[in-house]
Amino acid sequence: MEPVEGLRWKPNPIFRSIRAGRKGNRVPIQAPHVHVFATAMLGCARAVSRSTAQRRVQKLRGRRWTSSTRIHASLPWGNGVGTARTNDGSFVQQETYDVVVVGAGHAGCEAALASAKLGCRTLLLTLSLERVAWMPCNPAVGGPAKSQLVHEVDALGGVMGKLADACAVQKRVLNRSKGPAVWALRAQTDKHAYARAMRRALETTPNLVLREGMVSGVELDDNGRIAALQTHFGAKFNCKAAVVTTGTFMNGRIWVGRKSLEAGRAGEAPSTGLTEALQALGFEHGRLKTGTPARVDGRTIDVSRLEAQHGDPEVRWFSYDPEAQRSNTPSIPCYLTRTTQATHRIIQENLHETPTYGGWLDAKGPRYCPSIEDKIVRFADKASHQVFLEPEGSETPEVYVQGFSTGLPETLQLELLRSLPGLEQVVMMRPAYAVEYDYFPAHQLMPTLETKRIEGLYLAGQLNGTTGYEEAAAQGLLAGINAAKSAQDEKQTVLARSGSYIGTLIDDLVTKDLREPYRMLTSRSEYRLLLRADNADTRLTPLGREIGMVDDRMWRVYTDKRSRLEAEEKRLRSTRCHEDDPVSKDSLHLSGHKVKGSCSLEDLLKRPHVHYDTLDRHNLGAADLSAVEKECVEIHIKYSGFIKRQEQHLERVSAKYSKTIPKDLDYQSIDTISMEGREKLTKVRPVDLGQASRIGGVSPADITALLLHLEVRRRRASNPKLVMEGLNQ
Repeated sequence: MEPVEGLRWKPNPIFRSIRAGRKGNRVPIQAPHVHVFATAMLGCARAVSRSTAQRRVQKLRGRRWTSSTRIHASLPWGNGVGTARTNDGSFVQQETYDVVVVGAGHAGCEAALASAKLGCRTLLLTLSLERVAWMPCNPAVGGPAKSQLVHEVDALGGVMGKLADACAVQKRVLNRSKGPAVWALRAQTDKHAYARAMRRALETTPNLVLREGMVSGVELDDNGRIAALQTHFGAKFNCKAAVVTTGTFMNGRIWVGRKSLEAGRAGEAPSTGLTEALQALGFEHGRLKTGTPARVDGRTIDVSRLEAQHGDPEVRWFSYDPEAQRSNTPSIPCYLTRTTQATHRIIQENLHETPTYGGWLDAKGPRYCPSIEDKIVRFADKASHQVFLEPEGSETPEVYVQGFSTGLPETLQLELLRSLPGLEQVVMMRPAYAVEYDYFPAHQLMPTLETKRIEGLYLAGQLNGTTGYEEAAAQGLLAGINAAKSAQDEKQTVLARSGSYIGTLIDDLVTKDLREPYRMLTSRSEYRLLLRADNADTRLTPLGREIGMVDDRMWRVYTDKRSRLEAEEKRLRSTRCHEDDPVSKDSLHLSGHKVKGSCSLEDLLKRPHVHYDTLDRHNLGAADLSAVEKECVEIHIKYSGFIKRQEQHLERVSAKYSKTIPKDLDYQSIDTISMEGREKLTKVRPVDLGQASRIGGVSPADITALLLHLEVRRRRASNPKLVMEGLNQ
């Protein structure tokens, strides 16, 4: 361990004696399969008396260890745990990790799992072990654009898709009547089962320690790189890289009407001190807000008066892993109701009682997930609004009232709920509330999600100004990968905007000066025809393999699938049908286009309303392909013309805008760029011309001037005489 100024390092004798073991019966504590918490088994440092700890050590020494023995996977026995004496004689517990992740929400869990998977000794700190990967808002994963994020996380080796598949209580594909670019799988999940499954995944992952703690301080080394994190109670964790994913907890405050309480979410204390620590290091921060609706007792809802929303009979999966656990829970329906005139009247008469309209909360909320009072005010001409009733799990009566978040006082919320058809006798189990919290504008980050100010420090999730579990998980995965690469002194990963929705999300965050919660939408990607859910593995699994996130088994799954799809497309191109064949007549009936002479099965699939099941009906399909694989083949064939045009457009754009910009470029010295353009470019510091062109306030003329400046700079660098001539003029 590196010496710390003002501290004298003293190895903890408890851990030293465990390492020693007994001759002939050495205890393999450092093996990756061992798994018992130090705090429970040994009493971490001075948590129990010395005599008690020594007795536990003797018990461990006398035990016979086998490959099935489970002790904590990655406790840093060798040189990571110890005590240090300060100048005043007190002791500070210190531990050393490669990567420390702060916050165990959806971003933090993906970050920690990715870091550990890449071989880094990783610590995940959370305020509550009982709230790991909790879903404080809607108990669902996926939806428009969000499902693409989940598929991409899975393709890169993340876990959200697997757990959503394992814990789903209902699944539906949304936008099915539209093109495949906007098809969206949505899973209603059991939020309690999801949290338990994630905790199991964390606790059984080698190299990973899960622990409670509230980080309130940051330490840097002499080079300005992250060196350690400190907790509120004085523990210190030395690290080579850190990922902060605190969600809504940093100085969080919840509001119900005029009443407020310091909290990260209902029933949980906020995180304090870290905002101030980062602010002292020069980071800009602001306040945002979000909200969550009431939970009601599903047993008190009259579902006979409501429209049922059932899951699809043919269940789809987020994960590409055929061996992943998949839910066998019977599909639970959701229900649809609507607001009434009474609902609107209650809201309009009491707008002054809400934090936003009352004027005591001015933080920006999510544009695409407004409160019910925002809907009533902004869309005053609408007679009613949809409200969905979604179960929170298979073993709880709690129902989430989706689309009905409110800041009204608790005393009015029950009256408001009972104004909805089917809820006239409903019992409210938890009130709705709004929450405001600190965030750090993401223009302070590089596309790797590393901060520009501090090397080795990464920010991810709602802290960056986003909203949604899927957006958080996507950021957490990339931040965890890059934190691990940074700790290992390896090249970090940047996801291109043109290659993934994750890349689009991060490019928007680090490029645009966003001042309201950001939600992923399909319309945000100009390449959405190329970024479909069905080809996420094709786009990203090779990269995941290169990074080290995709293991041998999953690589074989991917390559075998690609071989089957390529063989099938080749077969369809070479197999011909004639105009008198039954499949040709069926095609005529479906599309209205007659087969003249003969054509390939590939050409047949390109016709409107002719799908792969048409081939199956005539025994012309491939028996070895799954339904999803057949759909992949059909999409690639049917939309090949559109896909090819977008790929050509992408090539032209890439050639034009891929020119990199030096990190040290002084934009203020380029007087051919407008003053606003110079200010925005200096603030964001784009990595290439493409990113520069997407910055708000930077005009096409500014980009042209920047391109000319870079070209002159390049020519002068390649010809020193030009530099001397410029100096002599």
